Amino acid sequence: MENVKKLLNRAFMHQMPIASIDLFLSVFAFVAAVALRFNMEVRSDIVEAIPATLLVIVIARGIAFYYFKTYSGIIRYAGVHDVMRIFSALVVSDAIIVMVYYASIVPQMSHAYSFSIAVICAILTLVLMLAYRFGLVIFYRYVKPEQQVSQQRKVNVVICGASNWALATKRTMENDALFNYRIVAFFDEDPTTTYKLLDGIRVISNHEQLDQIIQKYGVHKVVIAQNTLTGKYQAFADYCLQMGLEVLKIPPVHLWSGGSFQVKQLQQINIEDLLERDPIVLNSRHIMQFVKGRKVLVTGAAGSIGRELVRQIAHLNPVQLIILDKAESPLHELHLAIQEEVFFDDVVPVLANIASLPRMEEVFMQYKPDIVYHAAAYKHVPMLEAHPCEAVKNNIIGTKIVADLAVKYQAERFVMVSTDKAVNPTNVMGASKRMAEIYVQALNRSIMNTNTQFIITRFGNVLGSDGSVIPRFKKQIEAGGPVTVTSPKITRYFMTIPEACQLILEASTMGAAGQIFIFDMGKPVKIVDLAKKMIRLAGYEPDKDIAIHFTGLRPGEKLIEELLTDSEGLTRTYHPKIMIGQDKLSYTYNTVSAYMEAFRNALEKRDSMEMVRIMKKAIPEYISNNSVYQKLDKEKILIPVNTVSHA
Repeated sequence: MENVKKLLNRAFMHQMPIASIDLFLSVFAFVAAVALRFNMEVRSDIVEAIPATLLVIVIARGIAFYYFKTYSGIIRYAGVHDVMRIFSALVVSDAIIVMVYYASIVPQMSHAYSFSIAVICAILTLVLMLAYRFGLVIFYRYVKPEQQVSQQRKVNVVICGASNWALATKRTMENDALFNYRIVAFFDEDPTTTYKLLDGIRVISNHEQLDQIIQKYGVHKVVIAQNTLTGKYQAFADYCLQMGLEVLKIPPVHLWSGGSFQVKQLQQINIEDLLERDPIVLNSRHIMQFVKGRKVLVTGAAGSIGRELVRQIAHLNPVQLIILDKAESPLHELHLAIQEEVFFDDVVPVLANIASLPRMEEVFMQYKPDIVYHAAAYKHVPMLEAHPCEAVKNNIIGTKIVADLAVKYQAERFVMVSTDKAVNPTNVMGASKRMAEIYVQALNRSIMNTNTQFIITRFGNVLGSDGSVIPRFKKQIEAGGPVTVTSPKITRYFMTIPEACQLILEASTMGAAGQIFIFDMGKPVKIVDLAKKMIRLAGYEPDKDIAIHFTGLRPGEKLIEELLTDSEGLTRTYHPKIMIGQDKLSYTYNTVSAYMEAFRNALEKRDSMEMVRIMKKAIPEYISNNSVYQKLDKEKILIPVNTVSHA
């Protein structure tokens, strides 16, 4: 009952007055049309016919206004869509009136209605309804704000863009009585827009003009009328940050209400915005068909990649989603988040260590997953350089256990998440991931009479992951600096976590078994440039407000990451951002199994040096950098002839 009262109150307080005014204007327009048609000398028979004719007009207009919802728009934001609704309503209602007139349903209309009166009435009604609306638009935009806002100086703003979104942004910012914004220019690099006006405001197209506007109006804030920053928008944001300006962006469109948003919804841009590339276009239907109705296991589910994989998979309607990790609290939080945010109930949290064969056997025996996404891995380079036994136990032996069980329990697909650090590795972490790749490929070649297909995905750093530099830089900036970078020359490939997970899901549906899928990471980014951008985003000036210190390369770290080994070539797929690495070296399963046995023996002895020595024998391109294991490279270890066969 309370909801009904609220609905009625809303109707009468907000929509009914507008509808009533529209009907009143229609009545006034008809009376005026009759008076104009007869030059203000209306005969008595016409006057007597006016009430019946008005009744028809009011009913027809009321039906059309209700159908086209001419009263439902927010009048202060009236625009082209409102004009089209009013025009459509008038056309339809006039059609109804004409049909009633010619059908002689109301005989009196023959005295007070004619073609000329109909035309004059329609024109007057359109003019009056538009004048009423746009009069209020002018009032709210130019009169009311002056009455309500404080006497503080207006905040001058430049909007990047010259599109409908830019226009909506301008009107939203200027119409909000709680703020005191004035749009002084639009910025768009399209030279055809230069010196043109958008809603009465000048459009500029180059940095020289932008500098002039900034100096003339004292601009300290810019708004990018785009919620995904790519190409020219990133360049604009970079330039504005270097100029010391605050850069905001509009919220995602799904958060807009009634074709607009609130000023308080404007968002600060972040480092992910400045490093994003063009949006990925995926075959969502194809991915959903692959996952829907299947049991899916995600190892390392509580990690950065694992969490996002779980969220995306939960939207694809698997019959059951098994999330596995050995970190109890993060796994528990993820379980709750999937239930509460995604509203997916068929999710099963499993607390387990992938390096434990008995425990993993229990998991596969109980759940029998159809698809396995293997994201569990240790990934911190300096940490694993100091603990190679743990790297081998988790990254190599753990991968072997999960892959073997996928075959034993007849999983349809095993997808391994790898890293660019596996390419020409210079550290234990990268070598352990490369060894895991080698085992998965060798296993795929060796298995017969099974439906299990093995896929490897390889990409670089992901923004905002637990192991990325971004969280560390944020803490250092919040503490007042310094921001520490290992070398001014160090570069890395970056992509966002959602982007990486989307490509993993896409790659898992394509290609033949045993392939390594390599993601297009775009251009490498200098870490020092990343640090400078983050400092500017925080409102500081690099090396002035926040210092940048260079600490030297860490153990095992290299300056430039690669996506391909010397023995690999690339083949394109149907997806422009996914390529296939063609490995010219193929390891026999027996050879790789021998290495696995050697790893187990070294693990029992906890012999780190022997562990690394075995990896160097198995991976000829593994050359340590800035590490205690460099002395093993001096031994000039030769790989036995029978270990590697050329494809």
